[in-house]
Amino acid sequence: MSRAKSATAGAPGALLGRDSLPAPSNHLALPDYPLDAIGIGIVHLGPGAFHRAHQAAYVDRLLAREPGWGICAVSLKSRGLRDALRPQQGLYTMAVLDHQVSYRVIGALREVLVAAADRERVLERLANPQTRIVTLTITEKGYCLDARGELDLRHVDVMHDLATPQQPASALGFLVEGLRRRHVRGLMPFTTISCDNLVDNGLRLRAAVLRLASAQGSTALARWIEQEATFPRTMVDAIVPATDTALCQRVSDALGVRDQWPVQREAFSQWVIEDAFCNGRPDFASVGVTLTGDVPAYVRAKLRLLNGAHSALAYLGLLLGHATVGDAMNDPALAAFVRRLMVEDIRPTLVSPPGMDLAAYIESILQRFGNPTIRHELAQIAWDGSQKLPFRLFGTLLDHLRSGHPIERLCLPVAAWMHFVRHRAQAGATLVDPLAPELLRIGRACVNEVAHDLPMFLALDAVFPPALAGDRRFVDAMAQAYDCLRLKRECLAQVLRETDVAVR
Repeated sequence: MSRAKSATAGAPGALLGRDSLPAPSNHLALPDYPLDAIGIGIVHLGPGAFHRAHQAAYVDRLLAREPGWGICAVSLKSRGLRDALRPQQGLYTMAVLDHQVSYRVIGALREVLVAAADRERVLERLANPQTRIVTLTITEKGYCLDARGELDLRHVDVMHDLATPQQPASALGFLVEGLRRRHVRGLMPFTTISCDNLVDNGLRLRAAVLRLASAQGSTALARWIEQEATFPRTMVDAIVPATDTALCQRVSDALGVRDQWPVQREAFSQWVIEDAFCNGRPDFASVGVTLTGDVPAYVRAKLRLLNGAHSALAYLGLLLGHATVGDAMNDPALAAFVRRLMVEDIRPTLVSPPGMDLAAYIESILQRFGNPTIRHELAQIAWDGSQKLPFRLFGTLLDHLRSGHPIERLCLPVAAWMHFVRHRAQAGATLVDPLAPELLRIGRACVNEVAHDLPMFLALDAVFPPALAGDRRFVDAMAQAYDCLRLKRECLAQVLRETDVAVR
């Protein structure tokens, strides 16, 4: 990339761009390839902060050697990212928050589109022969799945895609229409890679795409996708706090130019991909990606240990009045509770993936939670609880119920989520959750009494499977946990200690 600078480069009001890049340093890395030489080989659906701090950062490190793998980032509806990065020529800053903060200017996003405003351009990019991989970070709710993990044909976006398949609204609809165009044109399919926290994410995505194609009446297309396309399973891991004004100011101070939408993440990052590509791939392993045939073992460990502990910290920490993960980990009772939850309740349900030491992994998670340079809002982790808890905690609960092991400690975070919903509803606050209307209705109806409140939550079959809601041991343990947590916040630390002792 040219290092030529404009007359305003480095001035406080200058905007990050190819002509206003600061000089590289020990703590600032710049793209080591010419932007104009980068081709687009990857389309990414859902380019939020996580994608830009994770997958895009891996790809960015490849481009000097393999310039054909640039990214077209597609927001389904929001125009915010496109409007912020367009005047920056797609460049943005990633702050790596460790004991010594460092920065990297990422140039991997060579095109940013909004599907709702540019549907045809998105579909043609998906159908382009140079596009060989499509990745997704659309969160659990973006897959339009029902409680059984299957495509919900009654979902409003899916119904739209059934009625007008060539004008899709959902991410799945764009995938199917993009694949249809490739099929008609005699092209190979692209490899579709889910990077969301779903168990067997690739298998679920594949099944949903096949069901949508079949439901649209495209039997030949569904057969071609089934035979030719691949949907590798993955595991992704990195703590990516939301971008805020403090980060924008920190980046501006460090670079001497303004970045309208930087991202931040911890130094730790992990990407595990099933090595099942149908149309070529870059040398992912050269930049630290793990290519394996046993993704489920990695996913299970991460979902249960990292994400399960994260949710426990979020809901219990918010009840205690904490705002961030760091605040929560500075609470001795809560930190001890989470450690014991991971070591004694979650770890026994796991088999170590090849080359992974689970005890060391737990310690690394606890260290990451305590990173003083990371400000990870508990409220952000608490979003979409109805979708996250079944994957993060319910599997562990079901394993313990089958084995007859105690479940009291595992029920506390679930009960804390219920109280979180109740507090939000009765305060008149919003709730970020695909089931928000139903959850807020329940929350407003709660009276903070177990016998009245708990049955309303457990009746949510979109959240609680019959194997849990119908198990007397689970219902009784949930009643005990809910009753414990209805006490005043100042009593919660003692409740955690008492529960910790009770289940030893």
